[in-house]
Amino acid sequence: MPTPHNPPAGVKRALRKLGADIHDARRRRRLPMAVVAERAFTSRSTLQKIEAGDTSVSIGIYAGVLQALGLLEGLSHVADIGNDSVGQSLASADLPKHAHPKKTRGSSDNG
Repeated sequence: MPTPHNPPAGVKRALRKLGADIHDARRRRRLPMAVVAERAFTSRSTLQKIEAGDTSVSIGIYAGVLQALGLLEGLSHVADIGNDSVGQSLASADLPKHAHPKKTRGSSDNG
């Protein structure tokens, strides 16, 4: 069974892709590693780990780097319900089939 120090292959792949995308975004902006690291309040060596997709770096540091690159908005959409078709299907399945208005005590229909 995978542990936090040895995550599943899918997690490693996803973080490697995220790291490569961060690397490409930094290069497109022509920003040196030192500048991005400073803006993200981290070290250059940690930024190198992020760009390599290191699984030991916290998500908070990844978020700081995304913010430094102006890409933080995308992170808020990762698990958004609008992107979660499975979650939407499950939530819809839990909805009642027929809606019945609740009757309140003490109220009369005569006015």
